[in-house]
Parts: sequence; structure tokens; C-alpha cells
Amino acid sequence: MVLVSRTQAEVENVAASIRASGGEAHALTFDVADKEAIHRVSALAAGLVGPIDVLIQNASSLGPVPMPLLLDTECEDFSAVLETNLVGPFRLTKAVAGSMVLRQKGAVVFVSSDAAVSAYPGWGSYGVSKAAADHLAKSFAAELAEQGVRVFAVDPGEMDTEMHKAALPDADPATLERPERVARAIAEMLLANDAAKTGHRVIASEWTAAHAGGAQ
Repeated sequence: MVLVSRTQAEVENVAASIRASGGEAHALTFDVADKEAIHRVSALAAGLVGPIDVLIQNASSLGPVPMPLLLDTECEDFSAVLETNLVGPFRLTKAVAGSMVLRQKGAVVFVSSDAAVSAYPGWGSYGVSKAAADHLAKSFAAELAEQGVRVFAVDPGEMDTEMHKAALPDADPATLERPERVARAIAEMLLANDAAKTGHRVIASEWTAAHAGGAQ
């Protein structure tokens, strides 16, 4: 497993915890919004673990917080959110999925959001980027359906993360989904070819409710 993050200390800590549990994990520090980083990320990852079979597009940015209304959003800030949430994943999928096509196997998962399908004041930049990323996933799925590559999006719900805390600092963590539970659900989806089909948008909470007792 190769983990990529903008924050070196955090990604190295996560990789260390995986290794301590007996897993294989490597940490890379890159920003997917940086066009020059994309081929380095894909090449280094393949060099560490071999051909990439699964790509999780989880990089995300809210933009400035507190999040402004669209009329108050700077054009540069809007563009920066799109670079991280949409353009970066597009570039990374291009860099990685070609090898999947050659091998006729692989999966790309785009982590989505409720904001992709519902509009909320102040969430314009983020919501637009996630809606576009959902359609990007569908488009890749349509083009790669006969090449053995599965592409789908997952709405994780509101999770107890630092990003959610930055957006909604008064939210009660007890009401939020745990990230590790969502990660487990995504792992199950990757194993369930027929249930999590290419081109679909899956709601993590609905998946968990419908597939209780599935792969662990």
C-alpha cells in the first residue's frame, strides 16, 4: 500500500501504524494539485509495490475557511479547489489507469460527498468540484468498462475528520461517521464486483446497512 498526502508527519504516522499491525505501507509526500508531481507519484508508487491495482482518489480541499458564499469567493480560490478535487484526480487517473488497461484489471474509487448532489450556502466551490468529480468518475467508467477497469464514486457521509471540523467546528463528533468504518466499507465494495458496479455512486452508510457481515 502506498499512501500519499500533503502532510509528511501525518502520512508517515499512518504508514507506521499499518506496518505495526503487520501490513505493508509506504508514505509519500506530494500534492495532487501539483501537475509536476503526478508522474513522480505514479512512478514512485509502482516502484515501491509494483503495478497499481487500486487507486483511491481521496485528496480534497474546502478552500478558505470559514467557507465564503460564491459571490464572495475569489476566482483563484475557486480554481485551487478544482485543482485539488477535480483536475488532480483526473491527471492521476490518467497516469495510473493506463497500466490497468494494459493488464485488463484495476479499480479507481472517487471519494465523493453529499455536497455533490445537494447545494448548501458556503459550500459552492467544494460542491461544484465534487459534482464534477462524480461525473468524471462516470465518464472514466463508461470509457473503461470494456477494458477491465472499474470506476465508481463513494459518498462517505459526514465523517469525524479535521476537514469536517474546519468546515463545521460546532458539529458533535458523536453524530459523525468514523473514517475507519467508511474505509472498511470501501474495501468491501472493491471485493464485491457485482454489487458496487462501475459507473455507480455508492452511499457508504447504505452499503454498510445492506451488507452487514460482509468482508472484514
